[in-house]
Amino acid sequence: MTSLPADSHVHSEFSWDTGGPDSAARGTMRATCARAVEIGLRALFFTEHLDLEDAWFTDLEDFADHERHLVGADGVVAVPRFDVDGYLEEIERCRAAFPELTIGTGLEFGQPGLRTAAARAQLDLTAFDRIIGSLHTLELGDHRVEPNTMFRRLPADDVIRRYLAEVPSVVAADGPHEVVTHIDYAVRYWPEEDEGPFDPRPLEEEFRGAMRAIAASGRALEINTRRLRPWIPQWWAEEGGEAISFASHTPLALAANFPEAMAMADWAGFRPGRDPRELWRR
Repeated sequence: MTSLPADSHVHSEFSWDTGGPDSAARGTMRATCARAVEIGLRALFFTEHLDLEDAWFTDLEDFADHERHLVGADGVVAVPRFDVDGYLEEIERCRAAFPELTIGTGLEFGQPGLRTAAARAQLDLTAFDRIIGSLHTLELGDHRVEPNTMFRRLPADDVIRRYLAEVPSVVAADGPHEVVTHIDYAVRYWPEEDEGPFDPRPLEEEFRGAMRAIAASGRALEINTRRLRPWIPQWWAEEGGEAISFASHTPLALAANFPEAMAMADWAGFRPGRDPRELWRR
């Protein structure tokens, strides 16, 4: 039986959206490692948020209570700086406490096509085991906004199309990321109450175009295992994608649905490597 692959996208108290290491999220990394050992997960990567936006606008209701202090009166978000030293110190403590678990360092780099120079000015990006690249915000007027905020202002299909049209910019630049995350990120906020269940078929060519751009860059595509969508690995393989990673995103959902996601990936032609940290490849 194939062992579980690494969970390649997990956050701890060092991601700003948890509240930070001095909040109620304190101890999340250690608790996540304990949970990994309990369920037989052999490896994971703590890919903490690195968001360097300086004109990110949000509707206040799109932020949780513990995040709202980051939103100014003008609706612009001010994200605290990543505590890389504190993060690396806690990684080493967890490695010592859980020697049976392979713990990788990492970043979830938001909008790497726009922010790579700023990131390199702040951090030694070569110090991390895995960097994944995410598209979280889109241009709207003079600001950038997340899809949930944009859905209130534009037709739903337009939001998805705008998101997918910007995916090539995530991979066009010489960014440090080897994996592109959640291509279905905008779908997460789809206004189902007004629009009905999301159907990818009317937007198939847009999704495939985004996948072709990622494949052409040589990067892998992340499979979000909390929301299993069989058409993603199928279309990814058909558009030339060569590698995938598996990701739960949150400690509470660590390795969620991994057996089902593995079966889905196998069906699409992807196979595991010898080490759980390796990407699955065709």
